[in-house]
Amino acid sequence: MSTLNVFRWSALGAGVVYGLFHSYSLSVASEKRATAAEWAHKEALIAKAKEEYAKLHPKPAASATTAATLDLSDPNFDFAKYLENALKE
Repeated sequence: MSTLNVFRWSALGAGVVYGLFHSYSLSVASEKRATAAEWAHKEALIAKAKEEYAKLHPKPAASATTAATLDLSDPNFDFAKYLENALKE
C-alpha cells in the first residue's frame, strides 16, 4: 500500500512540475510572438513613413545645367562632365 502512495504522490508532483514548465513555456512563446508582431508593425510604419516622405520631398533630377556649374566642394561633382560641357559650348 505504501508503494502505491509513493507512486501517486510522485505522479502528482511530476504533473505539477510539468504543468508549471508548460505554462511558462507557453507564456514565453506568447511574449515572443507579441514582440515580433510589434516589431513588424513598427517596420511597416517606418516603411510607410519613408514612402510618404519620398512623395512629399522628391529628389531633384540631375540636369546638364547643374553639371555645367563649377563647384569643387560638391562631393558629387564630375569633372569629366564639366569639361565635356565646357568644350561643347
